[in-house]
Amino acid sequence: MIKLYDFDKLSPREIFARADDSADVAGAVRDIIDAVRQEGDAALFRFAKQFDRADLSALEVTAEELDAAVAGLEPGLAGLLQEAAGRIAAFHRRQLTNSFVVSEEEGVVLGQKVLPIEKVGLYVPGGTAAYPSSVLMNCIPAKIAGCREIVMVSPPTGGDISPVILAAARIAGVDRVFRTGGAQAVAALAYGTETVPRVDKIVGPGNAWVAEAKRQVFGRVAIDMIAGPSEILVVADGASDARQVAADLLSQAEHDTRAAAVLVTDSEELARAVQAELERQIPLLPRADIARASIDDNGKIILTRDLRAAIEVANEIAPEHLELCVDDPFAYLDAVRNAGSVFLGRNCPEALGDYFAGPNHTLPTMGTARFMSPLSVDDFVKRTQFTYYTAAALEKVQAKVARFARQEGLEAHARSVLSRFDNTL
Repeated sequence: MIKLYDFDKLSPREIFARADDSADVAGAVRDIIDAVRQEGDAALFRFAKQFDRADLSALEVTAEELDAAVAGLEPGLAGLLQEAAGRIAAFHRRQLTNSFVVSEEEGVVLGQKVLPIEKVGLYVPGGTAAYPSSVLMNCIPAKIAGCREIVMVSPPTGGDISPVILAAARIAGVDRVFRTGGAQAVAALAYGTETVPRVDKIVGPGNAWVAEAKRQVFGRVAIDMIAGPSEILVVADGASDARQVAADLLSQAEHDTRAAAVLVTDSEELARAVQAELERQIPLLPRADIARASIDDNGKIILTRDLRAAIEVANEIAPEHLELCVDDPFAYLDAVRNAGSVFLGRNCPEALGDYFAGPNHTLPTMGTARFMSPLSVDDFVKRTQFTYYTAAALEKVQAKVARFARQEGLEAHARSVLSRFDNTL
């Protein structure tokens, strides 16, 4: 059963406690990355057989296979994916930023160019479940940013990538798709193989092996974030429906045994009712064993004196998903400082954001919402600055620049400026 805490008696350690049964995979991941670097495609074929039970004849998915995946979707699903893609695109187009040029001093031009990252790699999980929503959320911002090539990798669990994942890739506009997953897929994207192209940035969630591989290749390539298990924190008042609150908590608990579902409320009556509802609803789920472990090991209900205190608890935890199940959620929105994505009101379950609303569902976890942001178009662009001075403009500041350089003990810096006006240097 989910644990119930009184916030005034709760230690910081208990607030952030989370069961973690993940093994130390750093060494094993390092060996996999080294194997891919040295053996290329041969290592990918071997690991597909070892980890995914897939005896592959080809790594790359053909255009014909992608088209067939779309054609084979159950009635109405292609249209649903396309409608969701349109909503996601409409939201992310508003994130585009422009280059700029500034010329406020005579003879001086300053500016910034915003350029797309040329090649990006999307990691799409495919183990315990297939998530076409992840394809849309990762690919569409990259397309809007203008990336020249978008490459997707996904594990061929049991023999091949899920057809719905392939269909989503075609609908979203992925350029190339490869049957490889886990740490080996990350290594292939970072270093390239005979078949898989090297990319400039890798984005997308994955298990502990994928997260560790992204950590190890960072610097060789850029990454979006190190994603941890999913999280939801619901702030709810006493007027909330316990059945709905419990359902929302379970929407994340069913992801992973290490997922964290937290309710923060000022109503003990609601807290007790949600406890009971969780016990009623868990057995009804197809993934009941996963949800049960998540709720028992990582679930919490925290009682606070009022809703403002509840918001402060949320800010301390900095959850991936934050629901404000109150009558006037906008009255509390300004008080929210740390959250990946906020869902406002009683009619906005987190699942809406996972699939259909438009904002991205790739979000910071494990408290990193204190300094990280959701995946966005900004993740797929880079910025280049430029500077122009005429001779007259440089002459006005030459002495100041030289003095600054000499203050730092860098004489050659000073002389590089002064040499343009003093032929004796």
